[in-house]
Amino acid sequence: MSFYVVLIRTLSILAIVALAGGLALLAAHLTASGRAALRTRFQGQAVQLLGWAGGVALVAMLGSLYLSDGVGFTPCLLCWYQRIAMYPLVVIAGVAAVSRDAGAWRYGLPLAVVGFVVAAYHVALQFQPSLDIVSCDAGAPCTGRYVLVFGFVSIPVLAGAAFLLIIGLLTTARTVSRAP
Repeated sequence: MSFYVVLIRTLSILAIVALAGGLALLAAHLTASGRAALRTRFQGQAVQLLGWAGGVALVAMLGSLYLSDGVGFTPCLLCWYQRIAMYPLVVIAGVAAVSRDAGAWRYGLPLAVVGFVVAAYHVALQFQPSLDIVSCDAGAPCTGRYVLVFGFVSIPVLAGAAFLLIIGLLTTARTVSRAP
């Protein structure tokens, strides 16, 4: 099995785990008892949550660079927008973890939300091309799927899963840092 195949399958499995983890964290925020459980579980660990968010962003960034520069896939316009939202998260979360700034979620959360919205639209566009409202280059169409694992994991699904987990981690860091 080639490095590419192993990497794509591994990233696809990690994306499924990230989707589950992000949804679980965000679901816990929906109730007062869920938020209290998160505060108890992650008490004093807001900076570590930022570090985990930075790690997720770093893996997503390195994966996207490998797919474009290593494999040769040309990123479409929506992929570029997702990169614009993801790459700064590596720096924001990394600096926050090193400087122990638990309030850095304020800077990362808007980027992650915007990136997730773009990724969600991109996924919808891949499955329903008639939703196209963005003019993409014919050489790199936004509806194209360079990767499709397990019948649904494409590159925008990988990015969307990473954004969702980052949103969950940053929202949890917010909840923990605001604990009385």
